[in-house]
Amino acid sequence: MKESEERRRVESPSRVAVGVSLLAFLFVALPVIALLREVAWSRLLSDLTTPEALSALRLSLLCSIAATVLAATLGLPLAWVLARVEFRGRGFVRGLVLLPLVVPPVVAGVGLLAAFGRNGMFGGALDVLGIRITFTPIAVVLAEAFVALPFLVLAVEAGIRSIDRRYEDAARTLGASRGAVMRRITLPLLAPSLAAGLALAWARALGEFGATITFAGNIQGRTRTVPLAVYLLLDSSPDVAIALSLLLVLICVVVLVTLRARWIGAIR
Repeated sequence: MKESEERRRVESPSRVAVGVSLLAFLFVALPVIALLREVAWSRLLSDLTTPEALSALRLSLLCSIAATVLAATLGLPLAWVLARVEFRGRGFVRGLVLLPLVVPPVVAGVGLLAAFGRNGMFGGALDVLGIRITFTPIAVVLAEAFVALPFLVLAVEAGIRSIDRRYEDAARTLGASRGAVMRRITLPLLAPSLAAGLALAWARALGEFGATITFAGNIQGRTRTVPLAVYLLLDSSPDVAIALSLLLVLICVVVLVTLRARWIGAIR
């Protein structure tokens, strides 16, 4: 009886809570609804296939995939160390890795410029070698990977921590090598968290704006990704800008719905 009463208490929120929840939902939903009202549906396909839109879409797709690969290459070992290795200053390292989640993207772009710009900490040495990063697609990839990396690290670290290490210990006891344990036990158990991290990192990279425009610029066919194209086309071709905005929203919705709650829980 007591358990039933507790369940009823949980399932019967107050009217105030329901009202505030509705306001919160509308606060998020109204801009999306307003965007849908502004779309020129009869010209949607033609707007998305203009030369400017196709160029931005192609560059965004290639750079976001490359940024996700870079984030995974760097983030997987880092997440493993943060989850499994005890060392002094681990909290500071984790906080610094997660900094792109809260720092303004334009500040991230300034930092990347200070590090890899022509007169930056490492940019000068790279320039001597004939390697220029700023205002190139490489800069776009670095900017997107910088802001996407924390999403992957959070998801994978949480996934590693949730793995019951007794399975790994049992496999080693039976003579399995470290590589075999990783391939046959750890990675399959980690797969949901890794998939969530990769999807969220890719979506974040695809939508990056501030760090990209600061570090890579806004050059047609070279560094102008979809978010930058939306910003530029709002004045000259608002219908194309709205169509591209809708496409980005749809991609993000598909990613989040596909992941579902149990996948998204991996980043908590």
